This record gives sequence, structure tokens and C-alpha cells, in this order.
Amino acid sequence: MAANLKRFSGPLAIAAVGALLAGGLFWNAGGAVSAEEAVTIPAPELDPADASGALQTAVFAGGCFWGVQGVFQHTEGVDNAVSGYAGGTVEEPSYQQVTTGSTGHAESVAIRYDPQKISYGKLLQIFFSVAHDPTTLNRQGPDHGTQYRSAIYTTTDEQKRVAEAYIKQLDAAKAYSGPIVTELAPLKKFYQAEDYHQDYATIHPDQPYIVYNDLPKIENLKTMFPDYWREEPKLVMAGAAL
Repeated sequence: MAANLKRFSGPLAIAAVGALLAGGLFWNAGGAVSAEEAVTIPAPELDPADASGALQTAVFAGGCFWGVQGVFQHTEGVDNAVSGYAGGTVEEPSYQQVTTGSTGHAESVAIRYDPQKISYGKLLQIFFSVAHDPTTLNRQGPDHGTQYRSAIYTTTDEQKRVAEAYIKQLDAAKAYSGPIVTELAPLKKFYQAEDYHQDYATIHPDQPYIVYNDLPKIENLKTMFPDYWREEPKLVMAGAAL
């Protein structure tokens, strides 16, 4: 039910989703759907320093992009975090297309970061511990479908090497109750999502979906990664380019 309801999200329809969430109408076969819980995990053993001095881009998918964007907008060292679509085959997809699951895209967030302030490995640690659950296939919280899959889209060979090693490290350590199912693939193209999806967790903090699913993730970032917590989020400005 949740995926179908969220499919019609927009400036007006999102309010209807919030009302249903407030009424406790999102369920799965096991009962009420709950937000993903944070997991304490070790830092990556492989996390080489980047001495280039240039801003880098990381692209993560972890369910609805509202929460993932919200987490990284509050992460120190992140210059920008933009909601969008990656991993699919259709050019310039719309939200209405992506949410059908027919384009192959995942709701994703492109993160522009300063490697002198935060490493790619630390971004991965935050992604795997507080931003989403990497063990659920094509599902996060109340949202179901391939567009909500867990994925890492790498922009360099070094990112691929670090991500592969970290996934193996976490699986070997049995950091979760099940295996990591995160897709790992090179980034082909990232498409920025519609304006009404940007900065959504900040603009709509009282929306029930955000309260229930996303604000806990942001609070977990503050609690678990205090050295990387930023009180004021870096919001997407009008016309911002990646």
C-alpha cells in the first residue's frame, strides 16, 4: 500500500499520504511498519586519504530520498546533497515514471563533499548505519519496489574499491542480522529530482511520514556521529548544479 500511495506524491498528494500515516494505515505482513533502526558498525578498514583538494561526488540510494538527503545535509564536510534518480535506463525521468518501477532508476542522493573534512569511507559508514537498512531487498520502511533499493553508484575506481572492501568487512563481521544486499555499480547518469522533493525533510518537519521515518535518522546521525554533526543543514539552492 505504501508504495502505491507514495507514487502519487506531489505538492498536494503528499498531504494525503501523511494523513494515512498518522492514522496508522501502513502495514506489512508482520504488522505495523517501523522506520529502520540505526546500527553501530565499525569504520572502514580501507579508507585512503584524498589529497587532491577537490570536491568529490558520492551517490547513494537507500529508500525514499527525503531521509537520505536529510541525513547528509546535516553531515559536516558535505557541501551539497541533492535528491534525484540513478541506475536506470530512461533519460530525464520524472518522479511519476520512476515510482512505477519501470525505468530502472532508484531514488538517490548525489553528495558533493570535501574529502579534507570527511572521507568517502566515513560517508559509507553513515550511509550503512543511520541512513538506511542495507539488508532489505527493494524495500525501506513503508516503501516497496526496485526504486527504493539500496545502492551505491561509484564515480571513481577508488570509490568502488573502498565500497567493495567495506561491504565484505561488514558481512564478515556479521554487523547485521542478514547479508548486505546493496547494489554496487558505476554511476552512469544522475538526474536531479523535481524541486518539490528537494530539502523535503527540512521544509516539512511536521509531515507524519518525515516524523516517523526520517527525523529519527537525522537524530541518530547527531547521536552516533557527533564529530560530523552540523546543526544547520546545507540546503539545495535554486538552480544549484552538481
